[in-house]
Amino acid sequence: MLTIYNTLTRRKEEFKPLHPGVVNMYVCGPTVYNYIHIGNARSAIAFDTVRRYLEFKGYQVNYVSNFTDVDDKMIKAAHEQGITVPQLADKFIRAFMEDTTAVNIEPATKHPRATENIPEIIAFVQRLIKNGYAYESDGDVYYRARKFANYGQLSGQSIDDLEVGASEHVSADEIGKKEDPMDFALWKAAKPGEISWDSPWGKGRPGWHIECSVMSTKYLGQTLDIHAGGQDLEFPHHENEIAQSEAATGQPFVRYWMHNGFVTIGKDNEKMSKSLHNFITVHDIIKTVDPQVLRFFMATTQYRRPIQYSEDNLTDAQNNLEHIRTAYDNLTYREQDAEVGVDEVVSQQLADFTARFTAVMDDDINVQNGIAVVYELVKAANTYAQQPVVKQGALQAYKDKLAQLVSIFGIKLVARDNQIDDEQIKALIEERNQARKNKDFARSDQIRDELKQRGIILEDTPQGTRYKKEQ
Repeated sequence: MLTIYNTLTRRKEEFKPLHPGVVNMYVCGPTVYNYIHIGNARSAIAFDTVRRYLEFKGYQVNYVSNFTDVDDKMIKAAHEQGITVPQLADKFIRAFMEDTTAVNIEPATKHPRATENIPEIIAFVQRLIKNGYAYESDGDVYYRARKFANYGQLSGQSIDDLEVGASEHVSADEIGKKEDPMDFALWKAAKPGEISWDSPWGKGRPGWHIECSVMSTKYLGQTLDIHAGGQDLEFPHHENEIAQSEAATGQPFVRYWMHNGFVTIGKDNEKMSKSLHNFITVHDIIKTVDPQVLRFFMATTQYRRPIQYSEDNLTDAQNNLEHIRTAYDNLTYREQDAEVGVDEVVSQQLADFTARFTAVMDDDINVQNGIAVVYELVKAANTYAQQPVVKQGALQAYKDKLAQLVSIFGIKLVARDNQIDDEQIKALIEERNQARKNKDFARSDQIRDELKQRGIILEDTPQGTRYKKEQ
C-alpha cells in the first residue's frame, strides 16, 4: 500500500488517486530569469523520482510543470540585459531544458507558460470578482484572503498571525489600495514601459500565484491528485493557490500536497538560494561533475529531508554509483563464458528483491531505504558473477533488474567497454593501497574482486602490487 505524507493533514495517507490508474500531478516550475541552481533542481529531481516510481507502480502520470515567464524579477533582469522579457524567457527555458535533460529528468507531459494563458487568467480573475472573493483597485486586482474560511490551513498558521507579518511588508502605496494587509495581487497594473496585456482593469500582467491555479486546473482538472514543490512555497504561494482555486471552482483543489526539503550549503547549513547569493547552478556544476552523479546524489535522499551539498558528499555518491555500474559491467563480462539457460533460484531471489524494494518505497517514497535494497542486489549480483558456472538468462535477469530499479532514481545503466586500460588499473591499485593503509579491508577486497571479474589478477609483492591480464 503506497502512503504519501500530505502536508495539508500533516500525516501519511494511503494514496488513492481520483481516477483509478491515473495520477494528475502538478509541480511548480522555475521563474526563468537565470540558470537553475541545484536547490531548484532538487525539487525537479525529487518529483521526477516520485513520478518514475508511480509509473513503476503502473500508474499513468499526467505531469504538468509550469514556467513563470513574466514577473518583477524577469522585468528587472531583461532591462539589465537590454533584451525583452520574452527573449529572456526563451533563453533560460532552453537552458532549463538542457540542464534537466543532462540530469535525466523526464519532460513534463505539459510545460505551460504563464504568458500563453493570459485570456484564461483574466477569465479566472473575473470569476473571483463575480464570486465576491476579489476586487479591483486602481488597475490592480486583489484577493480577499480573510473571506476564504480555511486560509492558513496548509502552512498551519492563523490568519491573524499572518496579518501581523504581512503588515510589515506592505508598502504605503499598497496599503492605500488594499482592503486588508493580507490581501494579495491577482493582477498588477503595468508601470510605464513594462510588458503588459489588455484587461478589463487596464493594461497589466498576472500576479505570481494566479498562474498556477489557472494552468493546473486548465490542464489537469478542478481537483488534482498531487501538487508538489519546495517547502518555501507552502506560504504564501500554495496557500494562495488553494484560496484562489477553491473560491473559483467550489471543489477541493488538491488531494495530496507534497513538499521537498531544502539543499543546504556551508558549515552553517544555509539554505541555498539566489537571494542569499550562495547558489551553484546546474549549468556550471555539470561541466566538471558527471550529471548522473549529481542526479544520484540528489535522488537518493528522501524528498522531505534536507540535502547538504558538499564535495565529500558528491564523492560518496560517485563511489556508490560506480559500485552499481561495476556490478553491471561484471555481469556483462561473464556473458562471454556463460552457459545457455536460466536459474530458478536467481529468478526467485530477484522477485524477493523487487518485493522488498516496493515495500520500502511505498512508505512515502523512501528512496534511502530503496537504494539500500539496490546495494544488496549489487552484492548478490557480484557474488553470482564470481561463480565458476553461470547462466546467460540469470546474468541478463540481474542486469534487467538492476537497470529497472536504478532507473527510478534517474540512472541509466549501459554496458561499458570491458577493456580496462592500464591507467585505470593503476588508479584502482592506488585506491586499494590507500584503503589498506586506512585498514578499510572491505574496500580493498572489493577492488581486488572487481578487477578479477574484469580479468585482472593482482599479486602483492615486497616491491608493490603487480597485475596481469588473463588471456
